[in-house]
Amino acid sequence: MTEFRLPPVSRRTFLGTTLTTTAAAAAAMAWPGGVHLFGSDVIRIGVIGCGGRGTGAAGDCLRGAEGVELVALGDLAPDRLASCRAELDKLAAGNAAIAAKLTVTDDRCFTGFDAYQKVINAGVDLVILASPPGYRPTHLAAAVDAGKHVFSEKPVAVDAAGIRSVLATYERARAKNLGIGVGTQRRHQADYVQTIARLHDGAIGEVLSGQVYWNQGGLWSRDRKPEWTDAEWQIRNWLYFAWLSGDHIVEQHVHNLDVANWVLGSHPVKATGVGGRQFRTEAKYGHIYDHFAVDYEYASGARIMSMCRQIPGSANRVGEWFIGTKGQSDASRRILGPAAWNYTQPARRPNGYVQEHTDLVASIRTGKPYNELKQVAESTLTAIMGREAAYTGQEMTWDGVLNAKQDLTPPVGATAYGSLAVPPVPMPGRTKLERAWNE
Repeated sequence: MTEFRLPPVSRRTFLGTTLTTTAAAAAAMAWPGGVHLFGSDVIRIGVIGCGGRGTGAAGDCLRGAEGVELVALGDLAPDRLASCRAELDKLAAGNAAIAAKLTVTDDRCFTGFDAYQKVINAGVDLVILASPPGYRPTHLAAAVDAGKHVFSEKPVAVDAAGIRSVLATYERARAKNLGIGVGTQRRHQADYVQTIARLHDGAIGEVLSGQVYWNQGGLWSRDRKPEWTDAEWQIRNWLYFAWLSGDHIVEQHVHNLDVANWVLGSHPVKATGVGGRQFRTEAKYGHIYDHFAVDYEYASGARIMSMCRQIPGSANRVGEWFIGTKGQSDASRRILGPAAWNYTQPARRPNGYVQEHTDLVASIRTGKPYNELKQVAESTLTAIMGREAAYTGQEMTWDGVLNAKQDLTPPVGATAYGSLAVPPVPMPGRTKLERAWNE
């Protein structure tokens, strides 16, 4: 891989210099007929980010949505795009209905740092965003500015600057009546939907406290290859760098924090937390933590204890629990107390990963697409609050984090391969909320 560098660029500078070009190119290159918003027309899908989650989301969309065709794929790395195509071909080989929806051709497969722009410009109506989360604000803004519906994987940002960008994109999407679904699949699972509806109706009274967990063993990591530059290695090993993943409290635990916000109908106002790096100390694990514990306070006075861990050999615990003035609930299938209730599992359990695509496409066809971006931006900021409470050792407030001068975008890596130092491991008492990527 040839190494090259671009001048230092912030997320705001990068957006300002690329989105105008994207919008102009989209107008010039789009297929005849424009964006299909509703009705019986085929909805053309493009995927940006062809790793495991992007491939999975593409397959889920093909399984769950009718009247769609997957027509374009884009990824930074050619090998990841090739792997995605191979997996989708396997899926189609055993299913004629899916095969009819898979119409990707070589000339609509794109690689490189501008692959996302090329997918957006390839005559698609809806884009699936599944690149590392650090790129999400840029990709969301580009898609919405080009008038595309979006399915975005979670989280939707990794820092304060990214959240502000996403909230601005949310408003532009609303003005354009664009649909945006986000990969918090619990909001599309019947067990959670039915249980939380009862909680909102007062089944356990006023919610006073709760606990949310994502404790598990380790995840994948990729050893560096000699031909990879610093930036390419970090991007391929993206889980372990905060500028790309936000740390695992943001990238993964956001699911449980989203449930807490959903149940309480609001976001927290304060967070105090601890965390550290106890097991994952080798260079291949970048600079993130492997465990967090955060106490969140909501405006109502409710307190949520959040815990997440990724340490091999550790016991797994993933879920949520809430305590109210009249009972308790796990928010997914069980209510204890005077209004006791249990969710009845159907013989064929719907798959939330598939259902979220079914629901989004159905809403687009009605001409009244839903937009989940703000609620997941708030859940993402909730996770960022917890991370910053642990990283800095300070109490975090909602407004303080939202308005912080924090931009983790590196000068190289967002738009080019090249030399890129690993940021220091965060240290409570030293790490500051308002910081750039390498501080």
